[in-house]
Amino acid sequence: MKKYLPYLNILGAAACWGCIGLFNRFLMRAGMGAANIVVIRNFGGLVLLTLIFALRERSVFHVKAKHLPIFFGTGVVSMVFFTLCYFKCQELCSLAVSAILLYTAPAMVVLMSAAVFRERVTRRKILALALALLGCSFVTGVWSGDASVTAVGVLFGLGAGFLYALYSIFAPFGLRHYTPFGLRHYTPFTVVYWTFVFGGLGSLFLLDAGEMRTVFADGRMILVALGLIVISTVLPYLLYTNGLARVESGKASILASLEPVVASFVGILAFGEPVSLTVFLGLGCILACVYVLR
Repeated sequence: MKKYLPYLNILGAAACWGCIGLFNRFLMRAGMGAANIVVIRNFGGLVLLTLIFALRERSVFHVKAKHLPIFFGTGVVSMVFFTLCYFKCQELCSLAVSAILLYTAPAMVVLMSAAVFRERVTRRKILALALALLGCSFVTGVWSGDASVTAVGVLFGLGAGFLYALYSIFAPFGLRHYTPFGLRHYTPFTVVYWTFVFGGLGSLFLLDAGEMRTVFADGRMILVALGLIVISTVLPYLLYTNGLARVESGKASILASLEPVVASFVGILAFGEPVSLTVFLGLGCILACVYVLR
């Protein structure tokens, strides 16, 4: 069981990220814009982690100044910029196209990991990657013929996929001994915390305080925001980064393709969205992908 725990961490993270639509939809219906949701996730996550670690694990607050560029990469580049690109793609293209462009990320991670960490590009990885991409295409409905595409939107979508992939490249620099920076080993908790330091503070530039006050006048939205912060932000980053400490970056990114499957089932169960055969085909592909990478 201990052997499979890192894989379960990554799958658990993907499941938590897949629930983000549950909280986002309630906040958006209450009038919250996408930029403020980014602020809630990132800055709210920073506040929560600071409180937790101040009480339980103060060692995470100590890193060397020369290593801060790594956490700028995970926090600002891979967290804030990725979200902005993804939301912009959703404005210009259909949600199906946006999702499938985002999930070019595992392919990018596999290629970058081969170049940076000398991870092998095996036949098993290529097969798993193909199954993951096929599964995502089924789940997002890209084959339905309703997809809308613009050239600029595609560039934003590919940019989102690239920036999303970079977390799986930057984070291992803080987790592993063999790095060009020559740094010592940081714990997954330290990597997550400093990611949120940069991501949380960086996202404040997007804050619309007036809109935030208006939405949070309804106390129920505060509870929804807390759910977003705990379940779909802090918890998955902790799980995924912990898994990255023991699983190759390429494999981890492919396994995270479970996210759109979970998101589809959240839509079906929570919002009564129609059940489609393609969702189950996508689930079958993702499960086959997990089996291939076992």
